[in-house]
Amino acid sequence: MPSKSKVCFFFEYKKFSLKDRSRLKTFINSLFLKEGQKLLSLNYVFCSDKKLLEINRQFLRHDYFTDIISFDLSGDIGIEGEIYISIDRVRDNAKKLDIPFKLELHRVIFHGALHLCGYKDKSKSEQRKMRDKEDLYLTSYLN
Repeated sequence: MPSKSKVCFFFEYKKFSLKDRSRLKTFINSLFLKEGQKLLSLNYVFCSDKKLLEINRQFLRHDYFTDIISFDLSGDIGIEGEIYISIDRVRDNAKKLDIPFKLELHRVIFHGALHLCGYKDKSKSEQRKMRDKEDLYLTSYLN
């Protein structure tokens, strides 16, 4: 009997609540299927700038704020990962970009999933592909 993929949400950041969790979990599972990937386990951890900066320093040796860090913990049989998202950074980015928080939050959520599917964002062409995929899934999810 095949195991069902598992998406979990954790909230280190207490001033934040995620709506429509069941729908979002189902959508994230479908994103992996559409990308031809087998998702085994994915944990999203919503945290503060301070917490994500700690993680960035400890694991990546980077000393700056970021909105997301994805850890690919996959083995041979499917994708497993942890995605840390700074709610502070997502809020600030939404304000700077003059877009709704919900839009930016979901862009970052899907961005992390796409990293685990193999998408990169170092070069301009990689960034363009990533943004196109984010837009595709945002449009599908939010409409």
